[in-house]
Amino acid sequence: MMTRVAIGPEILGWARERSRLPPATLKRRFPKFGQWESGKAQPTLKQVEALAKATHTPIGYFFLPKPIVEQLPLPDFRTIRNAPLGRPSPDLLDTIYSCQERQAWYRDFAQSVGEEKRPFVGSVTTRARVEEVAAVMRQTLRFDLDARRDCLTWTDALRLFIADADAAGVLVMCNGVVMNNNRRKLDPEEFRGFAIADELAPLVFINGADTKSAQMFTLAHELAHLWLGQSAVSDATARVLPDQDTEIWCNKVAAEFLVPLDVLRADARKDAAQDAEVGRLARRFKVSTLVILRRMSDAGVVSKTAFARAYDDELTRLLSIERGGGGNFYLTQAARAGKRFSRALIASTLEGQTLFRDAFRMLGISKIETFRELGKSLDVA
Repeated sequence: MMTRVAIGPEILGWARERSRLPPATLKRRFPKFGQWESGKAQPTLKQVEALAKATHTPIGYFFLPKPIVEQLPLPDFRTIRNAPLGRPSPDLLDTIYSCQERQAWYRDFAQSVGEEKRPFVGSVTTRARVEEVAAVMRQTLRFDLDARRDCLTWTDALRLFIADADAAGVLVMCNGVVMNNNRRKLDPEEFRGFAIADELAPLVFINGADTKSAQMFTLAHELAHLWLGQSAVSDATARVLPDQDTEIWCNKVAAEFLVPLDVLRADARKDAAQDAEVGRLARRFKVSTLVILRRMSDAGVVSKTAFARAYDDELTRLLSIERGGGGNFYLTQAARAGKRFSRALIASTLEGQTLFRDAFRMLGISKIETFRELGKSLDVA
């Protein structure tokens, strides 16, 4: 006879809501779940283990007397109409936890090899002038208009932007799923990115499930948080004006960093057709058309009402042409974990300073062949 375990209905209801799984999916996988939650039946231990895996819930949580209140381990700047978004998903939590583990490892590594602290982390406050901070960021990252000129498209510029931030000492990670689990896609509506400030190992995570056209603005916004020395989870876009003062400041810095307003005003042709002008300026500044629309609004070239309508139309157009792709696995993996982190971890492991087991866990891989090929792709012997 199979042993049944008593799981409190409140715990089961909490796990169901926390998982964000559609009720039909949960019912299909666990036909008796409704009876378990109502207390009319009890699951076996094996069923609890399967439920924990399906809902991405630590199994120990099911045996607590009452549900825990999970808090984001980072300050939460995500709001809708000045109200917090509420309970974080397991996908967001697991992504933050994995990034925190990677950051902690890299901090120890950086100390062991004598890397210097990144002086830009925490170097300003929100009282600093937006234009001055944006100028310093461009100089520090070497991502000014001259550097972008050689990029053929703004997507090339995004790759350059990430590489420049990496070279400046920022751990930049861009992923659209939890680790390498393609069945756990991250939701851009829940968050678009986060920053974890640290003087030795500053980290920025970009939600790769978001549109490419949004990722450049997200990266610039999260870097502004690092300049403040402030960790944060954000949902910033060029479309919506944030509610909180810090987010407003970071958005302004991001916009000014990407498209200096004085340069835009000097370049903008007021008598040109709007669509043509947006395209021309996007090519000029090597940013997405969405960022250009935002800056044209900031400059007063486009009214606030026209901006909102044009932005939504342009976003719809971009969504219809943006396509994801499998691409090269090793390039994708390097982007997911970040090149700076991946190179350091692989080298440390090959030198015997880090266990292969730990390296595999932090990279989300399981095969030595994959590990070695990833190293080769990153020029780590």
